[in-house]
Amino acid sequence: MNAMRTGRGLASAACLLFSTTIAHADNPGSGRAAGLRALPPWTDPGDFPLPAWATSVVPHAAETPVFSAPGKIDDKRGVLAQTARLPLYGAKRGANCLGRWLEIGPMAWVCADMVDLSADPPEAQPRGAYPDGLPYFYYFVGKDGAWAFPRPQDADEDQPDQELEPGWGIAIVEEKNAFGQRWGKTSHGHWIAMRSLVPANPSGFHGEEIKDGKIDFAWVVADKTTGKRTKTDTKTKTPATSTSHVRFEVVPWREERVIGNLAMTRISDDGAEPEEWVPSRDLAHATLATPPADLAPGERWIDVDLTTQTLVAYEGEMPVFATMMSSGRGAQGSDTATPKGLHRIWVKLASTDMGNVERDDVDEHYSIEDVPYVQFFDHAVALHGAFWHRDFGRVRSHGCVNLAPLDATRLFDFTWPHLPRGWTAVFPTALEKGTLIRVR
Repeated sequence: MNAMRTGRGLASAACLLFSTTIAHADNPGSGRAAGLRALPPWTDPGDFPLPAWATSVVPHAAETPVFSAPGKIDDKRGVLAQTARLPLYGAKRGANCLGRWLEIGPMAWVCADMVDLSADPPEAQPRGAYPDGLPYFYYFVGKDGAWAFPRPQDADEDQPDQELEPGWGIAIVEEKNAFGQRWGKTSHGHWIAMRSLVPANPSGFHGEEIKDGKIDFAWVVADKTTGKRTKTDTKTKTPATSTSHVRFEVVPWREERVIGNLAMTRISDDGAEPEEWVPSRDLAHATLATPPADLAPGERWIDVDLTTQTLVAYEGEMPVFATMMSSGRGAQGSDTATPKGLHRIWVKLASTDMGNVERDDVDEHYSIEDVPYVQFFDHAVALHGAFWHRDFGRVRSHGCVNLAPLDATRLFDFTWPHLPRGWTAVFPTALEKGTLIRVR
C-alpha cells in the first residue's frame, strides 16, 4: 500500500516523562493547607478553577486535534478517538481557542471548544479482541460489488451513499439484523448488506524474538523445500534420505556452503548425524547489520533488507526481533518502490485508508479502509499491517513495507513516538523522536 487518507478525503501517494507547562497555582476553593501544591487539574493564577467534578474530557467528533502547547496550532501533536475519555490535568489561556486549552497528557493540549468535560474517569477504548492482532473485523466486497447506506432502512428508499467495487477492503465495527437480512456498519458509519461481503482471512504468521543477539534461524519462504540428509562419513553405505519443510516453517541456520553449483544451508545442529541441508534460495534469513552512524547509544531502530525481504528491530547494536515482510515491487525511483536510505517515522496512525481510486494513470485501482498500525517514514511510504495477502518474505506491495498483522502490532508498540491510549494518531516530539528506519 502506498497511499494514505488523513481525514475522510482519499489521497493517492507513493505508498515519557510528564512535564506540565502550567504553573501549579493555588486552586481557589480547594481547601488545602497553605504552601501545598494542588492536585490536578491545575489552572493559571487568578483564573477561575475547573469544575471540581471534572476528571476527563470527551471529544465532540472524530479526529479532534491535539497540540504540543496551548495555542500552537502549527505544532500538531496527534489526533483523538471520538470514543475515548482522556485524563484532565489542567487548563491555560491561549490563542486560537475561545475557551481555555486543556492539558490531557505530556505535551498534549486540546481546545475546550472541541471537547466536553466529564465526571467519568478517563477511559481509552482498548484494542478490540479481534483475531491475529487486528483492530477490526475485515471484509472484502464480493464479486457483484456492494452499496453503502446511511441506515439499513434507507436501502429501499434512497440512493446509496457509496458504491464499492469488488475486492475493496472495509472494516466492520457493528452488525445487526434488519429488514430480513444481516447488516454491517463500517468504521466510516455506512451500512452494507453482509451478504455482499466476504470475510478476510489474515495470515497468522509472526516473527521471532531474538535471544543472545544471534539470528540463528530462518524461515522457509518456498511453498515447500526438500532437505537432504547425508552421512558425513563417506565410508558408510547408508543411502541419503530427504525431508520436507513447508512455507513459514522456522528452521535453524547453521552454515552455508556451495555444494556443486547450488548454495546450500545446513539446518541440523552442530555434530548431529546425519546432517540436513536445504537450498538457501528456499529460505529467508535475516543478517546482522551495523547501526547507523547518527544513532544514539541504545536507541531503537529498524533495519529493512530488500534483498532477503526481512526486517530486524534493534536496540542499539542488539537485535531483539526479526520477521519477514513484503516490500515494493517497483524498481528504485519508481512509484511502487520502497525507497532505500535512512528515514525517521514522522507519524503513526492506529489505522488509515489507502488506495489509488483517484488516479487515472494506473491500470488497476484498489481501496482498503482502515489499514492497521501504520507508521509513515518516507512521505506516504509506511510500515503497516496487511490482512489481504500472505506473501510475506516476497516482494508484493505498492511501495510500503507490508507486515503480517501480529508483526505490525509488535513493531507499532516497539517504535517511537508511542501512541497514547485514546489517540488515533501521534507525531514525534523533541522528547520522543520518530524511530529511525533504514532500508537497504
